[in-house]
Amino acid sequence: MPKKEENKRKYSAENITVLEGLEPVRKRPGMYIGSTGPDGLHHLLVEIFDNSRDEAMNGFASEIEIALLPDGLARIVDDGTGIPIDIHSKTKVSALETVMTTLHAGGKFDDDGYKISGGLHGVGASVVNALSEWFRAEVHRDGGHYLQEYKKGVKQADVKKIAKSNYHGTIITFKPDNTIFSETIFDLDRLISHMRHQAYLVRGLRIRMIDARDIDKKIDLDKVFYLSELNLNCPSYSFHFDGGLKSLINYYNRGLKTIHKEVFYVEKEFNK
Repeated sequence: MPKKEENKRKYSAENITVLEGLEPVRKRPGMYIGSTGPDGLHHLLVEIFDNSRDEAMNGFASEIEIALLPDGLARIVDDGTGIPIDIHSKTKVSALETVMTTLHAGGKFDDDGYKISGGLHGVGASVVNALSEWFRAEVHRDGGHYLQEYKKGVKQADVKKIAKSNYHGTIITFKPDNTIFSETIFDLDRLISHMRHQAYLVRGLRIRMIDARDIDKKIDLDKVFYLSELNLNCPSYSFHFDGGLKSLINYYNRGLKTIHKEVFYVEKEFNK
């Protein structure tokens, strides 16, 4: 049996590791997204989608497009207000960069940004950025088209205005890092199922899913807002339910003899 003195480990302040910025996310990704397998991979896309969905829940957006692109890219577009690009008073960099590079930064921690939210969803766009080989954030607002790109969570340049724009909203395009994830191929059926249910939950929201992974021609992402504008010859799915949850119940009731013709439904907004 070892002597008592030999059992003592050298454990002091020097053994405490302090990780800065998004470094801890890349060091221990499972702490933030649960796994580096298929569940974690799909969590990245859903995380960005959830931000767009919250825009719709608050009445700022009406249409979200999710596109799977060649080379493992995913692109999520909404026609919301667009992430602010002005300088943040605390971080001294743009609000866009703050959101994309700072853990726990966002517009859901006070009552002014969002009255309604589907939750904080745990991680935020910054974690998606950190776990992406390449990440591109575009904002259309105030008559301008703004861009910032990152690699593994590190910005490649400051936010810049690249063109004028009549659109409004946010576009996020990212490529999951294959040095972190065991696989980087998105499951289309899994995503379609999730997006269909989200469309039921947010009445009136239109969600479009495009699988353009097998497109041969080069897609110029700089000159297009919604990919559907290009009329690509590829699988496309659209979900839009004016009845919301009533539409979902009617869907499950199809072919059945129901006791009540009308689905009972109540909607109310209140502040706690």
